[in-house]
Amino acid sequence: MGNGKVYATVVLIRLIYAGMHILTKASFNEGTSTTVFVFYRHAVAAIFLLPFAFLEVRKRPAPPLNLKLSVKIFAHAFYGMAGTINLYCIGLKYASATSSSAIFNIVPVVAFILAVMFRMETLKLRSVHGIAKASGILLCVGGVIVLALYQGPELKSMNHHQLLKHHASAAAAHAHSSKEWALGIFLMTTSVGIWSFWTVKQGPLLLEYPSKLLNTTLQCVFASVQSLAVALVLERDFSRWKLAGAVSLAGVLFTGIVVAAISYYLQIWVIEKKGPVFLSMSMPLSLVFTMAISSFLLGEDVSLGSIIGSVLLVAGLYNVLWGKSREEKQAVDGRDGNGGDGDVEKNAAAVQPADGETTEEEEGGGGTARDADADADAAAKV
Repeated sequence: MGNGKVYATVVLIRLIYAGMHILTKASFNEGTSTTVFVFYRHAVAAIFLLPFAFLEVRKRPAPPLNLKLSVKIFAHAFYGMAGTINLYCIGLKYASATSSSAIFNIVPVVAFILAVMFRMETLKLRSVHGIAKASGILLCVGGVIVLALYQGPELKSMNHHQLLKHHASAAAAHAHSSKEWALGIFLMTTSVGIWSFWTVKQGPLLLEYPSKLLNTTLQCVFASVQSLAVALVLERDFSRWKLAGAVSLAGVLFTGIVVAAISYYLQIWVIEKKGPVFLSMSMPLSLVFTMAISSFLLGEDVSLGSIIGSVLLVAGLYNVLWGKSREEKQAVDGRDGNGGDGDVEKNAAAVQPADGETTEEEEGGGGTARDADADADAAAKV
């Protein structure tokens, strides 16, 4: 029964992320400004988290926060939340919900590359697991290139009465040129790369400011102020500050509360039960859900290029995870031979994703590499 709860929770998490991609895209189709949407999203997340942070402070004293650390948290919020989500939303406006969900599969791969660069992970090309991880990286690169440069014939949606389709804006959504599509893929890929770097750096940040809830709340508050500044600069027509409709309001509330807060705690629970690798392995479910639901709700046609690119991205993800799992197993087997413990899943270092807002990690205190892994799933990103 315990495993059944875990599997059901994983499916719920992936449905939440599919909903994030679809509602965000539907909000832009409805006519909502991308920068205004990002500001409202962060503001909702901050408002939702502030009461919990207040109760946390009353329960136990907050860690000391000096000027240097405040500036560091502010910087993390700027590039990892306000900046990267603005890039992501602009890219999503030019592409599709399906392509957005597909690109999210590279988060653990990019995080692994960054972990290698920071010497938190190893890549031994003379070993089987090293070759698997390297080939996974190449497959992900190939998948992004195919998504950006090749569309091919389209598989038309069989549902002609989409619930979230707005005729004027939907027509515009399908009228993007190849250059706009490629730009959208490039911006979303850049966003995911920056966000992966942000997740890797959350471990060291938590060592300096160990309160996960307060850390997250501070970053959401800072990101709200930063997103407001960005929106004021880029969206000077204040008539555009009004949400275009009910779908946009639902998108703001969903991404600000369900994605930024609720899904984070669900992910933490799954990781505690099954480990981070298990959660990463479920990521392609979001792609499947997004592809099916976006066809029904948004009337999105799926191109052959999107299918091929998605397959390459998923294959790359699984290659990296398999290589990492094999490497961990070999390391544990070696420790077992010398009296070590053999808990592969608990110590697996595969980094998780999550779209976007929250910056927390799993259970406290597993070291920098472990914290970085946990952070990747704390998302409210995108």
